[in-house]
Formats: sequence, C-alpha cells, structure tokens
Amino acid sequence: MQKLHHPHGLETVSVLISGHVQGVGFRAATVRQAHALGLGGWVRNTDDHRVEALLQGEHDPIDRMLSWLLIGPPTARVDNVVNQDIQTERRYDRFEQI
Repeated sequence: MQKLHHPHGLETVSVLISGHVQGVGFRAATVRQAHALGLGGWVRNTDDHRVEALLQGEHDPIDRMLSWLLIGPPTARVDNVVNQDIQTERRYDRFEQI
C-alpha cells in the first residue's frame, strides 16, 4: 500500500477490528491505550459486532496502537484487524468512545 503524505507528521488511520470484541471492555481499554500513547480520534461498536476506530497522531504511536489492537485487552479475542490510511482535514485533540 502506498503511504500518504502527512503534513507535520500527523497520520490518520481508520481501523476495523473483528472477533469477540464487544461486551468485553474493548472500547474502554482502547481509550486508555490511546490516551497513554497521546493519540486523538475515537472508538465505537458497529452494528455487525465489530469495533471501529479512527486513530490520529504521529507514526510511531499509531504503529504501537495498531500492534496493541491486534491483541486487545485480555478479555477480548481479536480475529482480524484491517487498517487504512485516510486523509481528513479534521484534527482530533483527544481520543474518546462514541
């Protein structure tokens, strides 16, 4: 996949996580991890029992977050993580559960 040009080092990545990821504290744990890494964005459940997230920040913290999402919290079972760089004008100052 071709890397997008990111002005000022800010990247935005859309992520879709599948497996046993709802009803196990996945979103709350994701918020805590994102705060620890200094990322902005959001996380939410989808109607098809997956979790969707938008991560925004520097490259290295996003890579660390993506690695964490492959495993998730101990109560979850992650089967698949799909991520894609996106372009957006919006800037997220904090990470929240929506």
